[in-house]
Amino acid sequence: MTKKIVIIALFVTSIVSSQTPYEQGMGKAFSLWGEGKNTEASAMFERIASVEKDNWLPNYYVALVNTTSAFGTNDKTLLNALLTKAQLALDVELAKNPNNAELLVMQAMIHTAWIASDPMTNGMKLSGKVMELYGKAEQIAPNNPRVVFGKAEFEMGSAKFFGTDTKPICAQIAKSIELFATFKPESIFHPKWGLERALETLKPCEK
Repeated sequence: MTKKIVIIALFVTSIVSSQTPYEQGMGKAFSLWGEGKNTEASAMFERIASVEKDNWLPNYYVALVNTTSAFGTNDKTLLNALLTKAQLALDVELAKNPNNAELLVMQAMIHTAWIASDPMTNGMKLSGKVMELYGKAEQIAPNNPRVVFGKAEFEMGSAKFFGTDTKPICAQIAKSIELFATFKPESIFHPKWGLERALETLKPCEK
């Protein structure tokens, strides 16, 4: 997942016309992220968030950078620090925008990272919350590809664990890919990631 999002970060950096301080800062943050400097990128997004208090995107990316980093580590102390930072940043924006589908997906991702790190401890506690978040996001933005794919990917993990039929889930993943093709972000900085991950997840369905 991290590699695919970094590709998006590099793409954004390459086409941003850095004219305003906000654009310059976001461009620099994406550039750092694309270089694999996740800590520095997170810090840059945090600095932008401290200025752009009415803009949910900088804190969203603080959460996204740290959560994707957490998926890539087995160090429990580091994982706790990353997900704590992600949650604190996201809490700020959810308090202002509780019905923002992208923020709800981000919250579901944080919970999923906790589940992945310790399924026995966190699976029962958080799985229901994840599905509630995706359900709420689906009501708000049924044609958002990250909403459709995120819910399907999480359900796929559960289906494989319990040995249930994955065909309906595969259909939802295919639907998300169609939605990615027509989805238009509000700006260059709005979330646009997920297509490559969806395509990879669909491959086993086609065998």
